[in-house]
Amino acid sequence: MDIRLTSLSDPALSGFDTVIDTRSPLEYAEDHLPGAINLPVLSDEERAQVGTIYKQVSPFDARKLGGAMVAANAARHIAGPLAGLGGGWRPLVYCWRGGQRSGAFAGILSQIGWRVGRLEGGYKAWRALVVARVAAPVAAPVLVLDGNTGSAKTEILARLAARGHQVVDLEGLANHRGSLFGAMPGGQPSQKRFESRLAMALEALDPARPLLVEAESSRIGDLNLPRGIWQAITAAPRIRLAVPVEARAAYTARAYAETCADPEAVARIVGLLRPLHPADRIEGWLRMIDVADWGGLAEGLMRDHYDPRYEKHRARHDDGRGPMVALDGLEDLEAAASAVEAVLVGLDPARPAPVARPAASGGDI
Repeated sequence: MDIRLTSLSDPALSGFDTVIDTRSPLEYAEDHLPGAINLPVLSDEERAQVGTIYKQVSPFDARKLGGAMVAANAARHIAGPLAGLGGGWRPLVYCWRGGQRSGAFAGILSQIGWRVGRLEGGYKAWRALVVARVAAPVAAPVLVLDGNTGSAKTEILARLAARGHQVVDLEGLANHRGSLFGAMPGGQPSQKRFESRLAMALEALDPARPLLVEAESSRIGDLNLPRGIWQAITAAPRIRLAVPVEARAAYTARAYAETCADPEAVARIVGLLRPLHPADRIEGWLRMIDVADWGGLAEGLMRDHYDPRYEKHRARHDDGRGPMVALDGLEDLEAAASAVEAVLVGLDPARPAPVARPAASGGDI
């Protein structure tokens, strides 16, 4: 039975117990349907071998060899991860597009007696739905939480999400903090995988409720923000966090403690800034690394590198009419989230507020 998806949340997907990606491990790692497991009918090496024979010898010889490999791999999957499944199990299988790999595997599973579905158009059809979603305008009214580097925007948004606000964590989806020092364990997903994650987050939105996102540039690490969300960010009203540089530096030194555990890596990153700053400034930052003055390094980078660039970026996308939340410190992020939440109560996402809201009390932070 072939299944044709009409949306990323198509109810047809819920009718199956397991979604199986029969493509090679490298194809699966680049991107796959949410929750899909990988049972490849051709390994990466086998797929390359079959492709070479297809081009250099003949399609017939390639299919003959490929058929033998598919049968052997299918047998291993049935005797291995599928061995304990009963007759009522319903899998949905897919491959890249043409259906040869998924069709062969689905045929074997059907012969056993399982009711197997096959995704029409394979991963390529899914990818088309993802691309359409991330290119389209964001349905929900968007509000941007802005603030210079080290203002704890990501953490404040996480607390607002925990309180029930509608939030998309772009840096979480990209697995990157969005700065030179923003690399996270595990590395970033592929561009396609990032877009699939984002598409699913956008698909789940309630269009009647405001969507909170963090102010970002058009790239997070090595990944590009798709057109739909980027246009929404640049056009949306902003709530700006105003936090003294000393408080931001202290917070950043705490938040990046894991990064600071590798001073040589930090020094290498600072070295990348040589084309942008005077030599004596770079040497001063390197000396701070030598003596583990992480607060001083963070403050220096903010004053002379991040803040000037952030202000330049803000000048292009912020009309200055949005509300501002002033915070004296970032020791109590729950209180900071409450200060932002107080602004949200009276803010119309469709129109930036013409008058700044009262600043949060620094004594509560």
